[in-house]
Amino acid sequence: MAKKKSIVTGILSYGMSGRVFHAPFIHQKTRFDLRAVVERHEKHAQHRYPGIISYDSVEELLRDEAIELVIVNTPNNLHVAHATQALNAGKHILVEKPFATNSAEAKELFALARKMDRHIMVFQNRRWDSDFKLLKRVVERDTLGELIELHVRFDRYRMEKSAKTFKETDIPGSGVLYDLGPHLLDQVISLFGKPEKSLKITSTHRPGSEVADFATLILNYQNGLTVFIHASLLVANPLPAYVLHGMKGSFQKVRADVQEDQLQAGISPKDPEYGIEPAGKEGLITLIKPNGDRELRYREALKGDYNDLFNAVYAQIRRDEPFPVKEEEILWQMEILEQSAWNG
Repeated sequence: MAKKKSIVTGILSYGMSGRVFHAPFIHQKTRFDLRAVVERHEKHAQHRYPGIISYDSVEELLRDEAIELVIVNTPNNLHVAHATQALNAGKHILVEKPFATNSAEAKELFALARKMDRHIMVFQNRRWDSDFKLLKRVVERDTLGELIELHVRFDRYRMEKSAKTFKETDIPGSGVLYDLGPHLLDQVISLFGKPEKSLKITSTHRPGSEVADFATLILNYQNGLTVFIHASLLVANPLPAYVLHGMKGSFQKVRADVQEDQLQAGISPKDPEYGIEPAGKEGLITLIKPNGDRELRYREALKGDYNDLFNAVYAQIRRDEPFPVKEEEILWQMEILEQSAWNG
């Protein structure tokens, strides 16, 4: 059988996400071939990846007929426009979160992809975080019995405004809910599907801020499970990322995935230590025994591995295998994010 050729790929921005979350995986030369990036000002990519092309604009990269897959990782408010351009240029696309700023835009993009016979994939990499993978195992193994309550948090402390103005300006797709919310919503939807009801709460606290820096989503499911999603830029002492309560006991786990820090430090995704959490970050399972005593179990997280996301991208394009992040899941996410908020 003939070997499937590598997927020639272009990245629309070589900022932090391009440099950290995409280029190290695309440049591995096994299934992908990193051909080009867009760098509007300073040119850095060739220092790390000699021989690649650095285009001055998105339009130049999209005119490159050799490129088959385009990674859309430009500012949030430009995702839809650039994804549309890439699809019309005949490219498959992998789009950073948030996929769009509302469900109507998202539906239009999926419809355009079908018209152009191209694949759309959404970069929900946090499904492959080590800490979330442990939560998923606890849920799938029914360790806690009937589930009652799940808290999912992404806590930061950042009083100053981000240098990325699109995150701090009152435009579609800005604020903490569209920055961190898509990660957390996707994790919950991947576990439990579409909620029956949802509520959105946002508020602004930093001096001079134009956008929400606190957000909570409350999701209610028909089986009685209630999920609380919290994202904040003003938490000095972060709480556990996951707290799950069921009829038989509880589970809690701190946010400890190391992949982003490792990639920032230049560690290769092929390194044997890549994605492995440090000791002392184990998840805690507390079970109630028949006699009422508590049994404590500490569980190491599974290896975090964004390589699996890119393996799925390859399988979608070359083998037409379904991408794990489904169209309907993204539409549910958009509908929850765009609902009217109770503003604090």
